[in-house]
Amino acid sequence: MGKNVAEKLIDSHLVEGEMEVGEEIGLEMDQTLTQDATGTMVMLEFEAMGIPRVQTELSAQYVDHNLIQSDFKNPDDHLFLRSACKKFGAWYSRPGNGVSHPVHQERFGEPGKTLIGSDSHSPAAGAIGMLAIGAGGLDVAMAMAGKPYTINMPEVWGVKLTGELPDWVSAKDVILTMLERHDVDGAVNQIIEYYGPGLDSLSCMDRHVIANMGTELGATSTVFPADEEVRDFLRRQGREDAFREIRADDDATYDEHEEIDLSELEPKIAKPSSPGNVVPVREVEGQEIYQSYVGSSANPGFRDFASAAEIVDGYQVHDRVSFDVNPTSRQILENLMNTGHLQMLTRAGARIHQAGCNGCIGMGQAPATGQISVRTVPRNFPGRSGTKEDAVYLVSPETAAASALTGEITDPRDLADLYDMEYPNAQEPDEISINTDQLVEPVSEEEAKGMELEKGPNVVSLPEFEELQDSFDLPVLLKMGDNISTDEIMPAGSEILPYRSNIPKISEFVFQQVDESFFDRAMEYQDNGFAVVGGTNYGQGSSREHAAIAPRWLGTRVKLAKSYARIHRQNLANFGILPLLFKDDEAYDRIGQGDTLQFRNLRDQIKSGTDVEFTNADTGESYVAEHDLSDRELKMVLSGSQISVVKEEFATV
Repeated sequence: MGKNVAEKLIDSHLVEGEMEVGEEIGLEMDQTLTQDATGTMVMLEFEAMGIPRVQTELSAQYVDHNLIQSDFKNPDDHLFLRSACKKFGAWYSRPGNGVSHPVHQERFGEPGKTLIGSDSHSPAAGAIGMLAIGAGGLDVAMAMAGKPYTINMPEVWGVKLTGELPDWVSAKDVILTMLERHDVDGAVNQIIEYYGPGLDSLSCMDRHVIANMGTELGATSTVFPADEEVRDFLRRQGREDAFREIRADDDATYDEHEEIDLSELEPKIAKPSSPGNVVPVREVEGQEIYQSYVGSSANPGFRDFASAAEIVDGYQVHDRVSFDVNPTSRQILENLMNTGHLQMLTRAGARIHQAGCNGCIGMGQAPATGQISVRTVPRNFPGRSGTKEDAVYLVSPETAAASALTGEITDPRDLADLYDMEYPNAQEPDEISINTDQLVEPVSEEEAKGMELEKGPNVVSLPEFEELQDSFDLPVLLKMGDNISTDEIMPAGSEILPYRSNIPKISEFVFQQVDESFFDRAMEYQDNGFAVVGGTNYGQGSSREHAAIAPRWLGTRVKLAKSYARIHRQNLANFGILPLLFKDDEAYDRIGQGDTLQFRNLRDQIKSGTDVEFTNADTGESYVAEHDLSDRELKMVLSGSQISVVKEEFATV
């Protein structure tokens, strides 16, 4: 029986286990990707392991999230990351060079390779035939140390694309259609593989849009074949020698099947406050907007900006609208300048920002309170924009530009009547300007030996966590519902993320958007510990491991939920928090915030089986939860963290 693309990529990197769905497998990782919001912790973790140099084929560190320099913290961390790259042998992408995912695809992406990134949107690299997976920072640090990445073998979900996108409909509408059909947990423990004749009309950057936001479906990864379009993309980047063809075999099969006729799609929009809250733009058109935002890793290609530019060319955006344009790489910015598209945007009233993540992660460009912001970003979780009472809608560049002109949510197909406008169908030039000057190459191993890490006052060494105790009386400090995101557990934004290398300080903001009293209450129980209860898909969204480390530092010992998002569940285990699952959803209903849960013989229970019995001291009820920890993960939880396990292993070598 033939193999699909995902199976070929897994098979060629399999170093542990068997390719059977649900079985734990270990994958060799060729490349790692880190960005500054998570990469500072990765470098501190790598330092804590005591390993002198990265063991991957290529590791790259990007500074794209924390670009605001309102005080010393961000620039100090930039210097720390630069010194860590030199000392440990990684590439360094300087501040302002661009968002990690498109820059990596431009400069380092290579069909057939594996990549693990400390950013949940790392699967964007699947656009060119890579197997790319987002993970917690500690897992990335382990890969940098040459360790395989361990994961349960996912199902492969084949999505056949037919037809061709109509005018005014683009790749963002494809992935929004998938989210409309399946919501934010529809692809958990699955790799989505796109195939079929419809691919012929999708560029590599169109595929990047779809692969990037596969994360919002809960997918482990998204892959596309490496075909002639990928060859052409690499040729334009001056890297055609990196191409190798990877296609599914003619007799390949998939665990699940889906089909999308691209010609039948229409402009879509995700309403607040979930990427899965998708409807046709027609359903909400006419609502007044405050902001229109083009850019981010979810729409990072030349055509995304050029199409918006040609839509607004010759007009002024509505005087109520802040039209924010965030170039995603310095190279794309240069090419927009060369083709005149940047001038079109600036003349129309666009506010041009530096190449980086910026407002997507709440770093500036926050919208007005309660006012609608239409954005081409991947997420619209509550408060992620930097405004607590926000109203963010996810859209395509075409919808964003049309809405900027009219001042209200507008189906871009209406521009034909409103402005007698033809669909711009902008495409990247065949010959482009290539910029590699902002990428700093690793120094030699010999030169790196004498280098020291450059640590400012905000860079605090990683805390050590004690092993799991055998008995606990844990108050339920917080009980929440379904689809709690890591943005709600550990908020982002310009006030908070500068403390990413200072765990005690950033812990002050844990659950701030859910319960402003949480930190003060947690500090009362820090020594003896507490529990947190959640519903389904707990920890969806960003890979940021601060959403596990900071609660752990505050005293979280056990989390109980109906189900977990993949990356967050792994982060909990990595830092010694026991992630338990309700065996009976009714037990969730019978446990209240403030109840005290009693755990006895806990270590023996989780070592001897998957069931964990515990008692509610307030009601006298007993419950049974379960864990799905592998032997490897169990060892981490018992030892207090994965770092503790690694230190033990290296101490015996």
